Amino acid sequence: MLRPKIPTNPTPAGHLTPPVLVEPTAVVPSAQVPPPAPAAPAPSRPTVQLTPGTALALVGGGTAVVLVVGAVLVSMLLAVAITGASVAVCALVIRSLVHADAKRR
Repeated sequence: MLRPKIPTNPTPAGHLTPPVLVEPTAVVPSAQVPPPAPAAPAPSRPTVQLTPGTALALVGGGTAVVLVVGAVLVSMLLAVAITGASVAVCALVIRSLVHADAKRR
C-alpha cells in the first residue's frame, strides 16, 4: 500500500565533446622585483570605544535583563508557594472529613 518511490537518475541526452588538448607555453622569467616593505601589523583585536551613550545603553540593557529574570523567578516561587498552601488546605479538609466520618461509626 505505502511503498517508497525510488527516484531514477536520467542518463545524459546530449552529445559529449572530447576535451580540447591545451599545449603548455614557455614561461619567461622577468626582471626581479624587490619585495614590498612590510606594512605595520594590523591590531589583532579592534579596540572597543565606550561612549557615554553606549555605556548608558549597556547599563540599561543589563538592568532590564535583571528585572525580567527576577520577575520570572519571583512569579515561579509564588506559584510554588500558592500550590503548596492549597495542597495543605486540601489535606486538612480531607483529614477532617475522614476523622468526622470515623467518629460517627
